[in-house]
Amino acid sequence: MEDHIRFDAEACTLLLLDQRKLPLVEETFACRTVEDVIYALQTMVVRGAPAIGVSAAYGCRIALKQAMAAGAYWANELGRLLGLLVQARPTAVNLAWAVGEMREAARGIADPRELGEAWLALARKIHADDIAMNRAMGRFGGELLADGDTVMTHCNAGALATAGYGTALGVIRGAVDMGKKISVIANETRPFLQGARLTAYELHKDGIPVTVACDNACSLLMKRGLVDKVVVGADRIVANGDVANKIGTSGVAILARHYGVPFYVAAPSSTFDLATPDGSLIPIEDRTPLEVTHVGPTQITPDGVPVFNYAFDITDNALITGIVTERGVLYPPYTTSIAETIGRKP
Repeated sequence: MEDHIRFDAEACTLLLLDQRKLPLVEETFACRTVEDVIYALQTMVVRGAPAIGVSAAYGCRIALKQAMAAGAYWANELGRLLGLLVQARPTAVNLAWAVGEMREAARGIADPRELGEAWLALARKIHADDIAMNRAMGRFGGELLADGDTVMTHCNAGALATAGYGTALGVIRGAVDMGKKISVIANETRPFLQGARLTAYELHKDGIPVTVACDNACSLLMKRGLVDKVVVGADRIVANGDVANKIGTSGVAILARHYGVPFYVAAPSSTFDLATPDGSLIPIEDRTPLEVTHVGPTQITPDGVPVFNYAFDITDNALITGIVTERGVLYPPYTTSIAETIGRKP
């Protein structure tokens, strides 16, 4: 699955498979303005840290076209639009990374048309590189899974969360590509149900056995020996190895440690934030209460009752068995392995 993020260069339009409507409806959402891209990011038309980064790269190209309408002041308008874009999703570091890569590539280019060509080429490279990194992670991570393993995953860290192939699901696909028989337990992942809707959709489409479980079934499933490994993705990994991922991930990691189940994180180097020393400093999005109070159009909580809807939590590095990257698998002490492997240029 590598066609859920597409860019029409002639129309300067980003075309996204609308993940809000999966698995029942496959529909394309077109982004023609920066406002469209921001809306798509904030309303979960597209989600998952690597996919957010790829979409943001194309969003910069759209921003340039939009800014050129300002004539001689196009550079100022471009700066304003990029500032809005980079703030759309504060937890997923790939967004700021992608915009930063585009800004760096713009240095010394004064002609907006020349910049447009350079940015389109770079956005396409970021897109292709993400797929290649995911496949590399799949090869490294696939070695960690044994033939016959049942793997639990939380949220969706598959092709839909990336440019293609996936991070956590890339590890599973990598093992399957090696000829191993792997089955998956997809936690439903309340409140947005990415596991039930998206992970199950992807794996079922690929013919990989998958069973959906309620989030609060994790302890029972592990206690009964039904989970051999846990593999999740990440929205940000900081210098000491603390990981921000979908809300509930930390609880799964604590249970995995209690029951002796190896807990792995899979993420590309663009998801690492070496400037932040530990997870306590990662901003956590507090999303709309409607995701909790409603399932689709149906209200499920009483009027006037407040809810918590923090989108992410922080998994302490001490709970993580290993971190799978496109450069290999990192092990504790993470401050050292991250600095040595991610802190240097490949």
